[in-house]
Amino acid sequence: MTARPDMYRYHNGEKATLPFAEIEYEARLKGLRQRMEDAGCSVAVFTSMHNIAYYSGFLYCSFGRPYGLVVTETESVTISAGIDAGQPWRRCHGDNITYTDWQRDNFWRAILSVCGEGKIVGYEGDHLTIMQREKLEDFLKPAVTVDIAPTTMRQRMHKSPAEIALIRQGAQVADAGGYAIRDAIKVGTREIDVAMAGRDAMEAEIAKRFPDAEYRDTWVWFQSGLNTDGAHNPVTARQLQRGDILSLNTFPMISGYYTALERTLFVGEVDAASLKVWEANVAAHEYGMSLLVPGVSCAEVTHKINAFFEERDMLQYRTFGYGHSFGVLSHYFGREAGLELREDIDTILQPGMVISMEPMLTIANDQPGAGGYREHDILVITEDGNENITGYPYGPEFNVVG
Repeated sequence: MTARPDMYRYHNGEKATLPFAEIEYEARLKGLRQRMEDAGCSVAVFTSMHNIAYYSGFLYCSFGRPYGLVVTETESVTISAGIDAGQPWRRCHGDNITYTDWQRDNFWRAILSVCGEGKIVGYEGDHLTIMQREKLEDFLKPAVTVDIAPTTMRQRMHKSPAEIALIRQGAQVADAGGYAIRDAIKVGTREIDVAMAGRDAMEAEIAKRFPDAEYRDTWVWFQSGLNTDGAHNPVTARQLQRGDILSLNTFPMISGYYTALERTLFVGEVDAASLKVWEANVAAHEYGMSLLVPGVSCAEVTHKINAFFEERDMLQYRTFGYGHSFGVLSHYFGREAGLELREDIDTILQPGMVISMEPMLTIANDQPGAGGYREHDILVITEDGNENITGYPYGPEFNVVG
């Protein structure tokens, strides 16, 4: 029988145009290697979509198979499954090894071929499963393991100029989706039809702006009536009715980078009770954006907005934090938990961070003004304040439609 290897290099075709230039990935790896040295690691084994994409540009599609990135003092090697053939090689910065399915755990044999045994190994404690952690121990026989997820998260929280440029374009794409949704809102139209109009507009805009990219995962949550009570409620086939409260949420995905636009709207008219809540949330949104400046902590911002709502007897209607970071993340990977506007986050805002302001009030269905009210803008922290890169207008003057 023909010998079937555990792994091989399938460098099929030329390298593709990645989201960023080589100098950007090399700068990230240089920063990572310094963090590895500070943690005492000689090798880092990444398994998450966000860190693999951040350091190599490759965004994997798991379908139940493990993927990895091994970074040593001199090498950066993605580890991918044979089912993907040469695409991971073309779409990554650095080297790539393909592992085969012919024998169980060839994934770990491929990792071992790069990093060897007995090293001080950095891993992601917030991603590696118990089973895979045991395999790491069995195959790599590390002298010590160190959880480097927190330090890599802190690195990702500080955006480079190239990242900010991409995020800025993402915000503009989100605006385009928002305008398409606004145009599609009519009495009798289903949530799903409005959502598809926004998604289609964004995907076409991404393809126009990034002709060399891969296109995946752009989505819309468009909610109406009772379905607005949760920020992440899925789209339904409910038909819009006059007087409905609406939540517009557009989420373009560009090479693993997520941006967002979220707005409250009403169909045709807004009643007095709803208008009072809406205007209070808009005022909190504007106040919150004014607080996002260098030197202030996430907790300080949160407490000040809490006091703002409490003065208006509305704090009890708040359901989650007031904002979060942007970067390599989506609704199923990533999360830079150290940069969220919550009471328990003491991170100090610094220039180069990118964060949302998104207060939300939810009024129960049996109360006047029932529904979920949410505004969301993306802000870049600058040396002397912030820059709002979201363009779609908020508030009643523009968003009573249909």
